[in-house]
Amino acid sequence: MKCYRIIFTLWFLLIAVGSFAQEHINPEDRVVDLNSPTFVPMVHIGKAKVGNDSIQYVRTNKIYIFPPMEFKNEKQRQAYNRLVANIKKVLPLAKECNQIILETGAYLQTIPTKKERDAHMKAVEKDLKEEYTPRIKKLTYSQGKLLIKLIDRETHSTGYELIQAFLGPVRAGSIKPLRGCLVPALKSGTTLKVPTVL
Repeated sequence: MKCYRIIFTLWFLLIAVGSFAQEHINPEDRVVDLNSPTFVPMVHIGKAKVGNDSIQYVRTNKIYIFPPMEFKNEKQRQAYNRLVANIKKVLPLAKECNQIILETGAYLQTIPTKKERDAHMKAVEKDLKEEYTPRIKKLTYSQGKLLIKLIDRETHSTGYELIQAFLGPVRAGSIKPLRGCLVPALKSGTTLKVPTVL
């Protein structure tokens, strides 16, 4: 039952901040090319004149090399690897949520009347429900908790504040009983109203 509450909350959160997606490709379905770098390297090639000679040089980005992680036992290693895997699965959803919030907020400011804004938000809710419900239902309980935390971090506002901003205080207030159920269920302090820290 607790899992359904989290799924409902995440689904409601994504609907509350939605926009229309055009030819969207799920990040989980993308093919990863391991030969291609994940950042754009900055390479500067130049010449320096030393006496009568010219010496070529190459200047690149800073590359940070960290020592390998040390764990006390195998259980700690497995927990860390599980967290990394969950973040890799959930972070694209949080980033999409942030993009949806930015696009929807900008578009809603261009709509002149409240009636048209409400009609637009209803259409957005319907589209997001169709798009995100199957993806959110596939998440585990721990991934759902992590998604709430990552959405807080990416958007710099809590889920409650997002729902209040887009749907108004009445609909945001109607999720308070649900938020009350999440507090004991999540046990990590993750609620919609309180900002979370990873």
